[in-house]
Amino acid sequence: MQTWDVIVIGAGPVGENVAERVVASGLSAVIIEAELVGGECSYWACMPSKALLRSGHARRAAAHVRGTGVHEPTGPGAGPDVAEVLARRTSFTSGWDDSGQVEWLQGVGVDLIRGHGRLAGDRVVEVSTANGTDRLQARCAVVVCTGSDAHVPDALAAVSPWTSREATSVEEVPGRLAIVGGGVVGTEMATAYRDLGADVTMLVRGQVLAGQEPFAGELVTASLTERGVDVRAGVTVVSATRDGGPSTPVRLTCDDGQVVEADEVLVATGRRPRTDDLGLSIVGLTDGQWLDVDDTLRVQGAQWLYAVGDVNHRALLTHQGKYQARAAGDVIVARARGTEVLAGQWQRHAATADHRSVPQVVFTDPEVASVGLTAAVAREAGHAVRVVDYDLGAVAGAALHADGYGGRARMVVDTDRQVLLGVTFVGPDVAELLHAATVAVVGEVPIERLWHAVPAYPTISEVWLRLLETFGREG
Repeated sequence: MQTWDVIVIGAGPVGENVAERVVASGLSAVIIEAELVGGECSYWACMPSKALLRSGHARRAAAHVRGTGVHEPTGPGAGPDVAEVLARRTSFTSGWDDSGQVEWLQGVGVDLIRGHGRLAGDRVVEVSTANGTDRLQARCAVVVCTGSDAHVPDALAAVSPWTSREATSVEEVPGRLAIVGGGVVGTEMATAYRDLGADVTMLVRGQVLAGQEPFAGELVTASLTERGVDVRAGVTVVSATRDGGPSTPVRLTCDDGQVVEADEVLVATGRRPRTDDLGLSIVGLTDGQWLDVDDTLRVQGAQWLYAVGDVNHRALLTHQGKYQARAAGDVIVARARGTEVLAGQWQRHAATADHRSVPQVVFTDPEVASVGLTAAVAREAGHAVRVVDYDLGAVAGAALHADGYGGRARMVVDTDRQVLLGVTFVGPDVAELLHAATVAVVGEVPIERLWHAVPAYPTISEVWLRLLETFGREG
């Protein structure tokens, strides 16, 4: 039986970061991966999806500044060059070749075994490889970083729908695309595929971007609608058929009797844990479930098992998973060496930010950038709240950034402690505003101190001054 200090199951960005972290501190580590090293984010999610979106964003941005010579595209074939967009997307996935990431693992001293890993005993992992079965022993910890898969409702499973994987790796743009779901994947892919010339219909059970402030979904819906996306909210798909096999159109029937026909259907209705056939009974759990962890990312009831990233269902975002990986890697090292574990709030070994300080960007047009609690969630949690809104288009820097700039900013203030609980920006290119808001929320910077953080003029960041002025006037 081969032995390492730490065994990591899953070589996405999260698993890579855990392994690199422990090796940099002097422990040995091996990663087990059944697919591509680099994981979902590198090949089927973050990177290719943003590459698909970027060309359309850039073209529209130029069209909204007079004098560039670029005009808003209209009519068939007036958008970005589809072949070039797809080629650029493929360049960011390295053609779905992971050799570069394998070289990186080797360079930092992490071993790699290709195969399917499952728990087989106390700190023991069994790996099914092309050459048979290996058994590995961990001296210190086993870390599950297997991520999540798209959830496909039973009503759609029989028609071979796209998930985010197919949507980001496509080689040909369909003429008609139906999207079931109105969350991040649904709205981003509606944006991208409309730019690429598809007729897009969105079927949304509730509201668009339901987890965000309500105005975010409203502004994104208005923009998508203006650009020709058919957004239908409040409908549920109850059946789907393809009469002539996978290459024929799909017919979607909704609970209100509407029927939508499309060449392809993208299911964007949430995620499920990738924990099937993981051997969780070894620690008294059941395969196929999310893994509940404490703030040091250790699985509840298991002293040697950790679950990091999507698989623990705390915050299904790559950057948040990498944040967890840093905490998990460092605490594994501390426990291995018998040094102090710093697991209190905001300490080195605790992923405190997962609870109420998570930043996220939705790369629609307009973008949605948010961190912390929405007003509704803050009130539900019992906080005394004041909400301050401001028209982003009224900021001088925004007016310079784009002709007819439209957007909105909101800060949610805890009036008892006079600190920010949450911030949301909606507008073109607001993603780069988000980290300042994240620092303010995580650092619990008092409102009176924020007055001294002077935004440069003329930038869109001047919205901070306008929000504070509005807060002062209304107070």
